[in-house]
Amino acid sequence: MTKVIRCSVSLACLALGLCGLAKPEVVNDGPDAFPRAVEDVYAQLQQVGLDEQRVYKVRNLSFDRAAFHISLDDGTLAFTRDVLGKVTGAFFQGDGEVLLLPPNQVERASMSLFTGAAILEEHFSTAYFRFNDDSYAELRAALTPADDAPEFVSEFDQPAKNLASTDALRLLLSLSRQLPGETQKPGRAGENSDRMLHARIQGNKLGNFDIYYDSTINEQVWAGQLKTVDSGSYYNVWTSFSVTKRSARKQSEEGPGDEFGPTNVLNFLDYKIQASVIPPRQLSAEAFVNVQAQADGARAVLFELSRFLRVKSVKCDGRSVAFIHNPALEGSQLSRRGNDLVLVVFPAPLKMGERLALQFSYEGDVLSEAGGGLLYVGARGTWYPNRGSETAHFDLEFRYPPGWTLVATGKQVAPAGTASDDPPMQVSRWISDRPISLAGFNLGRYFRSEAHAGKTLIATYAAAGVERTFPKGTEQSSLAPPPLRPSFGRSRETSVTVVSPPPSPARNAQTVADEGARAVEFFSKLYGPYPYSQLSLTQMPGDLSQGWPSLVFLSSFSFLTPEDKSHLHLSDLDTSLSSAVVAHEIAHQWWGDLVSWRSYRDQWLVEALANYSSLLLLESHDPARFTAIMQRFRDNLVARNKQEREIVQAGPVSLGVRLTNSEFPDGYEMISYGRGTWLLHMLRTMMRDTEPAAARSQPISQEPFFRALLNLRKQFEGRAMTTRDLLKALEAELPHSAWHNGQRSLDWFYEGWINGVSVPKFELEKVKYTQQSGRVLVTGVIAQKEADRYLITSVPIYTNAKEKPVLLGRIFADGAETTFQLTAPAGTRGVVMDPYQTVLSRRR
Repeated sequence: MTKVIRCSVSLACLALGLCGLAKPEVVNDGPDAFPRAVEDVYAQLQQVGLDEQRVYKVRNLSFDRAAFHISLDDGTLAFTRDVLGKVTGAFFQGDGEVLLLPPNQVERASMSLFTGAAILEEHFSTAYFRFNDDSYAELRAALTPADDAPEFVSEFDQPAKNLASTDALRLLLSLSRQLPGETQKPGRAGENSDRMLHARIQGNKLGNFDIYYDSTINEQVWAGQLKTVDSGSYYNVWTSFSVTKRSARKQSEEGPGDEFGPTNVLNFLDYKIQASVIPPRQLSAEAFVNVQAQADGARAVLFELSRFLRVKSVKCDGRSVAFIHNPALEGSQLSRRGNDLVLVVFPAPLKMGERLALQFSYEGDVLSEAGGGLLYVGARGTWYPNRGSETAHFDLEFRYPPGWTLVATGKQVAPAGTASDDPPMQVSRWISDRPISLAGFNLGRYFRSEAHAGKTLIATYAAAGVERTFPKGTEQSSLAPPPLRPSFGRSRETSVTVVSPPPSPARNAQTVADEGARAVEFFSKLYGPYPYSQLSLTQMPGDLSQGWPSLVFLSSFSFLTPEDKSHLHLSDLDTSLSSAVVAHEIAHQWWGDLVSWRSYRDQWLVEALANYSSLLLLESHDPARFTAIMQRFRDNLVARNKQEREIVQAGPVSLGVRLTNSEFPDGYEMISYGRGTWLLHMLRTMMRDTEPAAARSQPISQEPFFRALLNLRKQFEGRAMTTRDLLKALEAELPHSAWHNGQRSLDWFYEGWINGVSVPKFELEKVKYTQQSGRVLVTGVIAQKEADRYLITSVPIYTNAKEKPVLLGRIFADGAETTFQLTAPAGTRGVVMDPYQTVLSRRR
């Protein structure tokens, strides 16, 4: 699934601190003074310049923020003018240095990938600072007035103004507490331990980059840089981490906190959205959102909404409130997702437990006609105001023209009817079975097919044709997307020969429905009953597919017949991969939709679980293709990019969307899907192999690995899980012979494999066979090469029999060399490691 990414590395920071390069829309809705006050404060924060009365000479001045140390050795420092009586910025020119030490090997390796060094130690000539605390008062005492203040301001005032908008939205979140409002006097900035410093630095070697400290988020410190390469613009996050005294494991379990504000201030109760969809482009909607305040004192709250929608008004309990619609930074994750931010500012501070009824009115062009009876919904995850992974009940009502079919998340409560509009419009209503984190819809000129998995209805919606960009005729084309997303090593643009006529997905819709029913039946046996009342599979233009609660968007490529695929000249392996897409997206109904992920460091779990689940279905009837696909994943991980770096060097699965960067544009897909799938396979086979021999022949659902997953699903349905939650569930089912050093713990796997990047090579050395009372004692050494020095791997050793090898046991290869001793049947003359290739390793 290429799902809307709701969470990324302190992408709260990127969303809050790096948006606003384009001028935002500031709205003053109504005649009262409060919206005007919000508008005025935001305008000042966006373009605040330098103050000639606050220009100072600086020498040997230094200050710290958590993990980074900034030295201003010699130069001039000018502070900005007041906003609400508060100094919020400064511009430095001269000689300075910044020092930042990442706290662990993962973050040091990430820093080294982008900067060439494990720590950040950079001299700089200019720096622009924004802060919401008492930095001005802290630094002022050590400064002396400059003689050339007018000249300095004349030279650097405009650059400072150009940079001011970068942090305006984040600062408004803090300063909103100072705004006068109903039943409230102006407050003091920095309350609730809200402390932030952002430095945009011009390094002498590294160029322009950012360092950031925000006390209100889980990973308070990060550093990164916007970089443009041939494949596009990327925000490379060099490092991101927490500086609190909590353990790294505790931080992982808690996640990164709220993505869209310093604190998790709102609990979403339910949505009611009334939308009109007018092909080929327009959507207009009223979204009614009931929320409950989770903390006292907040005045401003961020929501996510597509940049292509224009907010007309926002009301709270029927009264208009101030809001700001703010574009996202080019190249950031928010920008690539096509998302935007809306800041809502309340006239009075929120009170814990208070319930609010919000109403958003908006419209815009978020659709496009793709041809073949298909529309592309360009804002699938952001067509309504939301706050990331918050779950809620949804009641969706749509109006749309006759001749079109609309499908949405939830259950359709009545057949589509016709409203007395002019011109006439169809009306359909969809209500979610349970709280969900994503609601969406698809619209097309569809034909419908049905299948059943037990009592679950699987309805497939496919058009008679395909999008215009789909390859046509017999000509060579470079427009055809690969059949599977991610590409797993295939070029995103593949030159293929296609014969006429073009495919007709509607003709294959019943086959897709039947495939969906088989997947639902298979996964229900492993993970429990299908979690929703029905499942809709809908055709979507392009090469991406997505699985949302009860609604799966399938690329046109998923509707190809075997004959259609043969025209694309795909290999057997690529054909198998493309065929797995339907099952992959359906697996997300359990992993990703019913059970979601806590933070960007855990997102790999749902992608790997869905991917592995789809391959398990393949393995159940074609084990050889399953093995071939797993080897493709392995080979891709050690393939080299244009800079001759192996793909695994992008980082461990725990870096999540940070893996997509200028060095490895496909890093997230290759690592999260490929390595992530291998990690699950290693855990499953290790747990199965260490069961008693009689238990290994049980049905797959009885394996300890799947017993653990079923328990995990029961424990976390409707909630978010972490990587540690998965490992705890597995530890509860871990056979005793799989305990490392006598401990029922998978910490060794977490540190070496989940937080590591190794793809080791194994060799057997110094093997000896000694006859002992009708048995053979086998001794030797396992050499673990091309691996981190502390990597621990459970390696299976089998007899080297001509027919079926016999498992002798598993040995923990700990470090470069590990001695072992095993007992084998009489007559054993040879042993072999991992003949069934269940461990991620390099080809021998």
